[in-house]
Amino acid sequence: MRFIVFGIVILIAALLVVGSSAYIVDETQQVIITQFGRPVGSPITKAGLYFKLPFIQKANYFDKRILEWDGDANQIPTKDKRFIWVDTTARWRIKDPLVFFRSVRDELGAQARLDDIIDAAVRDAVNSSRLIEIVRTSNRIVEQFSGNQNKADTIQVGLKEKIGKGREKIRQQIFAHASQMVKDLGIELIDVQIKRVNYVKEVRRKVYDRMIAERKRAAEEYRSQGRGEQAKIEGQTEKELKQIMSKAYKDAQIIKGKAEAQALKIYADAYKKGVDFFEFTRSLDAYKEVVDSNTTIILNTTTPFFRFLMEDKEALDKPGQ
Repeated sequence: MRFIVFGIVILIAALLVVGSSAYIVDETQQVIITQFGRPVGSPITKAGLYFKLPFIQKANYFDKRILEWDGDANQIPTKDKRFIWVDTTARWRIKDPLVFFRSVRDELGAQARLDDIIDAAVRDAVNSSRLIEIVRTSNRIVEQFSGNQNKADTIQVGLKEKIGKGREKIRQQIFAHASQMVKDLGIELIDVQIKRVNYVKEVRRKVYDRMIAERKRAAEEYRSQGRGEQAKIEGQTEKELKQIMSKAYKDAQIIKGKAEAQALKIYADAYKKGVDFFEFTRSLDAYKEVVDSNTTIILNTTTPFFRFLMEDKEALDKPGQ
Protein backbone atom coordinates (compact mmCIF):
# COMPACT_ATOMS: atom_id res chain seq x y z
CA MET A 1 0.00 0.00 0.00
CA ARG A 2 2.84 2.36 0.86
CA PHE A 3 4.46 1.67 -2.52
CA ILE A 4 1.21 2.44 -4.34
CA VAL A 5 0.87 5.83 -2.65
CA PHE A 6 4.52 6.60 -3.35
CA GLY A 7 4.05 5.67 -7.01
CA ILE A 8 1.00 7.93 -7.32
CA VAL A 9 2.96 10.82 -5.80
CA ILE A 10 5.83 10.24 -8.24
CA LEU A 11 3.37 10.14 -11.18
CA ILE A 12 1.69 13.39 -10.15
CA ALA A 13 5.07 15.07 -9.74
CA ALA A 14 6.14 13.85 -13.16
CA LEU A 15 2.95 15.18 -14.72
CA LEU A 16 3.52 18.53 -13.04
CA VAL A 17 7.09 18.69 -14.31
CA VAL A 18 6.08 17.77 -17.88
CA GLY A 19 3.13 20.18 -17.83
CA SER A 20 5.37 22.95 -16.57
CA SER A 21 8.08 22.33 -19.15
CA ALA A 22 5.96 21.85 -22.32
CA TYR A 23 4.24 24.71 -24.14
CA ILE A 24 2.55 25.14 -27.53
CA VAL A 25 3.01 28.01 -29.99
CA ASP A 26 0.31 28.47 -32.67
CA GLU A 27 0.46 30.35 -35.99
CA THR A 28 -0.64 33.67 -34.52
CA GLN A 29 1.85 33.74 -31.65
CA GLN A 30 5.52 34.27 -30.91
CA VAL A 31 7.21 33.48 -27.59
CA ILE A 32 10.01 34.89 -25.45
CA ILE A 33 11.36 32.58 -22.69
CA THR A 34 12.35 34.33 -19.48
CA GLN A 35 14.26 32.96 -16.53
CA PHE A 36 13.76 34.84 -13.28
CA GLY A 37 12.30 37.72 -15.32
CA ARG A 38 15.17 37.95 -17.80
CA PRO A 39 14.84 36.80 -21.45
CA VAL A 40 16.93 33.80 -22.47
CA GLY A 41 17.55 32.41 -25.91
CA SER A 42 16.08 33.60 -29.21
CA PRO A 43 12.42 34.39 -29.86
CA ILE A 44 10.31 31.45 -30.97
CA THR A 45 8.25 32.46 -34.01
CA LYS A 46 7.36 29.08 -35.60
CA ALA A 47 4.30 27.12 -34.55
CA GLY A 48 4.84 23.81 -32.70
CA LEU A 49 5.42 22.03 -29.38
CA TYR A 50 8.37 23.26 -27.32
CA PHE A 51 9.92 22.57 -23.90
CA LYS A 52 11.53 24.76 -21.24
CA LEU A 53 12.96 24.32 -17.77
CA PRO A 54 10.05 23.73 -15.41
CA PHE A 55 9.18 26.24 -12.71
CA ILE A 56 12.19 28.55 -13.28
CA GLN A 57 11.41 29.52 -16.90
CA LYS A 58 8.28 31.22 -18.21
CA ALA A 59 6.80 31.48 -21.74
CA ASN A 60 5.73 35.01 -22.65
CA TYR A 61 3.33 35.08 -25.59
CA PHE A 62 3.05 37.96 -28.08
CA ASP A 63 0.68 38.36 -31.02
CA LYS A 64 2.12 38.11 -34.55
CA ARG A 65 -0.95 39.65 -36.20
CA ILE A 66 -1.55 43.29 -37.11
CA LEU A 67 -2.87 45.18 -34.09
CA GLU A 68 -4.93 48.34 -33.84
CA TRP A 69 -4.20 51.54 -31.99
CA ASP A 70 -7.04 54.05 -31.53
CA GLY A 71 -6.08 57.26 -29.81
CA ASP A 72 -8.22 59.85 -28.07
CA ALA A 73 -9.29 63.02 -29.88
CA ASN A 74 -6.99 65.93 -29.01
CA GLN A 75 -7.65 69.65 -29.28
CA ILE A 76 -4.71 71.12 -31.25
CA PRO A 77 -4.08 74.65 -32.60
CA THR A 78 -3.17 74.99 -36.27
CA LYS A 79 -0.54 77.26 -37.76
CA ASP A 80 -3.17 79.96 -38.38
CA LYS A 81 -4.35 79.74 -34.73
CA ARG A 82 -7.52 77.70 -35.34
CA PHE A 83 -8.29 75.11 -32.67
CA ILE A 84 -9.53 71.78 -33.97
CA TRP A 85 -10.19 68.29 -32.62
CA VAL A 86 -8.05 65.63 -34.34
CA ASP A 87 -8.87 61.93 -33.93
CA THR A 88 -6.30 59.44 -35.31
CA THR A 89 -5.96 55.69 -35.59
CA ALA A 90 -3.08 53.38 -36.53
CA ARG A 91 -2.18 49.77 -37.27
CA TRP A 92 1.00 48.13 -35.99
CA ARG A 93 2.63 44.79 -35.30
CA ILE A 94 5.42 43.37 -33.14
CA LYS A 95 8.41 43.03 -35.45
CA ASP A 96 11.13 42.10 -32.91
CA PRO A 97 9.59 40.40 -29.84
CA LEU A 98 12.86 40.46 -27.86
CA VAL A 99 13.32 44.23 -28.25
CA PHE A 100 9.59 44.67 -27.67
CA PHE A 101 9.75 42.73 -24.40
CA ARG A 102 12.78 44.65 -23.14
CA SER A 103 11.34 48.08 -24.01
CA VAL A 104 7.59 47.89 -23.27
CA ARG A 105 7.10 44.38 -21.77
CA ASP A 106 3.58 43.83 -23.19
CA GLU A 107 0.85 45.22 -25.47
CA LEU A 108 -0.53 47.46 -22.74
CA GLY A 109 2.85 49.17 -22.40
CA ALA A 110 3.09 49.42 -26.20
CA GLN A 111 -0.30 51.13 -26.42
CA ALA A 112 0.84 53.69 -23.84
CA ARG A 113 4.04 54.42 -25.77
CA LEU A 114 2.13 54.69 -29.05
CA ASP A 115 -0.16 57.23 -27.38
CA ASP A 116 2.84 59.43 -26.67
CA ILE A 117 4.61 58.96 -30.01
CA ILE A 118 1.67 59.25 -32.44
CA ASP A 119 -0.05 62.06 -30.53
CA ALA A 120 3.23 64.01 -30.53
CA ALA A 121 3.68 63.46 -34.28
CA VAL A 122 0.10 64.57 -34.95
CA ARG A 123 0.53 67.66 -32.79
CA ASP A 124 3.75 68.67 -34.56
CA ALA A 125 2.17 68.20 -38.01
CA VAL A 126 -1.00 70.13 -37.13
CA ASN A 127 0.92 72.96 -35.46
CA SER A 128 2.99 73.48 -38.61
CA SER A 129 0.03 73.41 -41.03
CA ARG A 130 -2.86 75.70 -41.84
CA LEU A 131 -6.43 74.58 -41.25
CA ILE A 132 -7.24 74.45 -44.97
CA GLU A 133 -4.32 72.06 -45.55
CA ILE A 134 -5.55 69.68 -42.86
CA VAL A 135 -9.08 69.66 -44.27
CA ARG A 136 -8.20 69.49 -47.98
CA THR A 137 -6.18 67.00 -50.01
CA SER A 138 -6.13 68.97 -53.28
CA ASN A 139 -7.08 72.37 -54.68
CA ARG A 140 -10.00 70.98 -56.69
CA ILE A 141 -13.64 71.01 -55.62
CA VAL A 142 -15.26 69.66 -58.80
CA GLU A 143 -13.73 67.27 -61.33
CA GLN A 144 -16.04 65.59 -63.80
CA PHE A 145 -15.58 64.06 -67.21
CA SER A 146 -17.92 63.96 -70.19
CA GLY A 147 -19.29 60.73 -71.61
CA ASN A 148 -16.48 60.33 -74.14
CA GLN A 149 -13.84 60.37 -71.39
CA ASN A 150 -11.91 63.11 -73.19
CA LYS A 151 -9.58 64.91 -70.79
CA ALA A 152 -10.07 68.09 -72.80
CA ASP A 153 -13.62 68.19 -71.46
CA THR A 154 -12.54 68.00 -67.81
CA ILE A 155 -14.21 70.53 -65.52
CA GLN A 156 -12.01 71.54 -62.61
CA VAL A 157 -12.98 74.18 -60.07
CA GLY A 158 -10.24 75.24 -57.67
CA LEU A 159 -10.22 76.74 -54.21
CA LYS A 160 -9.83 80.45 -53.72
CA GLU A 161 -7.30 79.75 -50.95
CA LYS A 162 -4.66 77.37 -52.36
CA ILE A 163 -3.02 74.65 -50.28
CA GLY A 164 0.61 73.62 -50.33
CA LYS A 165 0.69 70.16 -48.71
CA GLY A 166 -2.82 68.88 -48.22
CA ARG A 167 -4.23 66.33 -45.79
CA GLU A 168 -2.67 63.29 -47.46
CA LYS A 169 0.86 64.68 -47.30
CA ILE A 170 0.33 65.68 -43.66
CA ARG A 171 -0.76 62.10 -42.93
CA GLN A 172 2.37 60.79 -44.65
CA GLN A 173 4.46 63.20 -42.59
CA ILE A 174 2.89 61.90 -39.37
CA PHE A 175 3.42 58.28 -40.45
CA ALA A 176 7.09 58.83 -41.36
CA HIS A 177 7.89 60.59 -38.07
CA ALA A 178 6.06 58.04 -35.89
CA SER A 179 7.54 55.06 -37.79
CA GLN A 180 11.05 56.30 -37.06
CA MET A 181 10.26 56.71 -33.36
CA VAL A 182 8.80 53.20 -32.81
CA LYS A 183 11.72 51.30 -34.33
CA ASP A 184 13.51 51.26 -30.98
CA LEU A 185 10.48 49.54 -29.44
CA GLY A 186 10.58 46.50 -31.73
CA ILE A 187 7.37 47.74 -33.37
CA GLU A 188 6.59 48.17 -37.07
CA LEU A 189 4.01 50.85 -37.83
CA ILE A 190 1.81 49.74 -40.73
CA ASP A 191 -0.40 52.77 -41.22
CA VAL A 192 -1.58 55.99 -39.59
CA GLN A 193 -4.86 57.64 -40.56
CA ILE A 194 -6.61 60.84 -39.52
CA LYS A 195 -9.99 59.40 -38.63
CA ARG A 196 -11.83 62.65 -38.02
CA VAL A 197 -11.23 66.39 -37.88
CA ASN A 198 -13.78 68.54 -36.06
CA TYR A 199 -13.88 72.24 -35.34
CA VAL A 200 -14.27 73.82 -31.96
CA LYS A 201 -17.47 75.75 -31.50
CA GLU A 202 -15.83 79.18 -31.83
CA VAL A 203 -14.58 78.64 -35.39
CA ARG A 204 -17.18 76.18 -36.68
CA ARG A 205 -19.58 78.84 -37.96
CA LYS A 206 -16.83 80.73 -39.81
CA VAL A 207 -15.53 77.55 -41.39
CA TYR A 208 -19.00 76.53 -42.52
CA ASP A 209 -19.62 79.99 -44.02
CA ARG A 210 -16.38 79.79 -45.97
CA MET A 211 -17.19 76.28 -47.20
CA ILE A 212 -20.63 77.47 -48.36
CA ALA A 213 -19.05 80.44 -50.18
CA GLU A 214 -16.55 78.16 -51.92
CA ARG A 215 -19.29 75.77 -53.01
CA LYS A 216 -21.39 78.64 -54.35
CA ARG A 217 -18.44 79.99 -56.31
CA ALA A 218 -17.72 76.52 -57.67
CA ALA A 219 -21.38 76.09 -58.63
CA GLU A 220 -21.41 79.46 -60.41
CA GLU A 221 -18.26 78.60 -62.33
CA TYR A 222 -19.76 75.27 -63.23
CA ARG A 223 -22.98 76.95 -64.43
CA SER A 224 -20.91 79.48 -66.42
CA GLN A 225 -19.11 76.71 -68.23
CA GLY A 226 -22.46 75.04 -68.82
CA ARG A 227 -23.85 78.21 -70.38
CA GLY A 228 -20.78 78.36 -72.62
CA GLU A 229 -21.38 74.79 -73.74
CA GLN A 230 -25.06 75.64 -74.33
CA ALA A 231 -24.15 78.62 -76.54
CA LYS A 232 -21.67 76.45 -78.44
CA ILE A 233 -24.27 73.74 -79.06
CA GLU A 234 -26.94 76.28 -80.09
CA GLY A 235 -24.52 77.97 -82.49
CA GLN A 236 -23.60 74.64 -84.05
CA THR A 237 -27.28 73.71 -84.31
CA GLU A 238 -28.15 77.03 -86.02
CA LYS A 239 -25.25 76.59 -88.43
CA GLU A 240 -26.38 73.09 -89.36
CA LEU A 241 -29.99 74.30 -89.73
CA LYS A 242 -28.92 77.06 -92.15
CA GLN A 243 -26.88 74.56 -94.14
CA ILE A 244 -29.91 72.24 -94.37
CA MET A 245 -32.22 75.10 -95.40
CA SER A 246 -29.71 76.36 -97.95
CA LYS A 247 -29.38 72.94 -99.51
CA ALA A 248 -33.17 72.51 -99.49
CA TYR A 249 -33.62 75.91 -101.22
CA LYS A 250 -31.00 74.97 -103.80
CA ASP A 251 -32.69 71.64 -104.49
CA ALA A 252 -36.11 73.36 -104.72
CA GLN A 253 -34.81 75.91 -107.20
CA ILE A 254 -33.26 73.16 -109.32
CA ILE A 255 -36.54 71.21 -109.32
CA LYS A 256 -38.52 74.37 -110.05
CA GLY A 257 -36.20 75.28 -112.92
CA LYS A 258 -36.49 71.80 -114.40
CA ALA A 259 -40.30 71.99 -114.10
CA GLU A 260 -40.43 75.38 -115.80
CA ALA A 261 -38.18 74.12 -118.56
CA GLN A 262 -40.42 71.10 -119.00
CA ALA A 263 -43.53 73.35 -119.09
CA LEU A 264 -41.93 75.63 -121.71
CA LYS A 265 -41.07 72.61 -123.78
CA ILE A 266 -44.67 71.38 -123.55
CA TYR A 267 -45.92 74.85 -124.56
CA ALA A 268 -43.49 74.96 -127.45
CA ASP A 269 -44.49 71.53 -128.68
CA ALA A 270 -48.15 72.44 -128.45
CA TYR A 271 -47.53 75.70 -130.32
CA LYS A 272 -45.85 73.86 -133.16
CA LYS A 273 -48.74 71.42 -133.50
CA GLY A 274 -51.52 74.06 -133.62
CA VAL A 275 -50.25 77.61 -134.04
CA ASP A 276 -53.62 79.21 -134.81
CA PHE A 277 -55.40 77.41 -131.96
CA PHE A 278 -52.60 78.27 -129.51
CA GLU A 279 -52.73 81.96 -130.50
CA PHE A 280 -56.51 81.92 -130.15
CA THR A 281 -56.52 80.34 -126.65
CA ARG A 282 -53.77 82.61 -125.43
CA SER A 283 -55.69 85.64 -126.71
CA LEU A 284 -58.83 84.49 -124.92
CA ASP A 285 -56.84 84.14 -121.69
CA ALA A 286 -55.54 87.65 -122.20
CA TYR A 287 -59.06 88.99 -122.81
CA LYS A 288 -60.21 87.41 -119.52
CA GLU A 289 -57.40 89.07 -117.64
CA VAL A 290 -57.83 92.51 -119.23
CA VAL A 291 -61.50 92.90 -120.14
CA ASP A 292 -64.48 92.81 -117.77
CA SER A 293 -67.91 94.44 -117.64
CA ASN A 294 -66.49 97.75 -116.49
CA THR A 295 -63.59 97.92 -118.96
CA THR A 296 -63.43 100.19 -121.98
CA ILE A 297 -60.66 99.50 -124.48
CA ILE A 298 -59.57 101.89 -127.20
CA LEU A 299 -57.34 100.10 -129.73
CA ASN A 300 -56.12 100.63 -133.23
CA THR A 301 -57.83 98.32 -135.69
CA THR A 302 -54.47 97.06 -136.88
CA THR A 303 -53.19 95.98 -133.45
CA PRO A 304 -52.70 92.19 -133.04
CA PHE A 305 -54.63 92.24 -129.78
CA PHE A 306 -57.73 93.46 -131.65
CA ARG A 307 -57.48 90.77 -134.35
CA PHE A 308 -59.79 88.11 -132.88
CA LEU A 309 -62.35 90.70 -131.78
CA MET A 310 -62.59 91.99 -135.35
CA GLU A 311 -62.88 88.43 -136.70
CA ASP A 312 -65.69 87.71 -134.25
CA LYS A 313 -67.51 90.91 -135.28
CA GLU A 314 -67.23 90.14 -139.03
CA ALA A 315 -68.58 86.68 -138.42
CA LEU A 316 -71.57 88.08 -136.57
CA ASP A 317 -72.31 90.62 -139.38
CA LYS A 318 -72.53 87.89 -142.05
CA PRO A 319 -76.10 86.85 -142.80
CA GLY A 320 -77.09 83.48 -141.55
CA GLN A 321 -74.54 83.53 -138.70
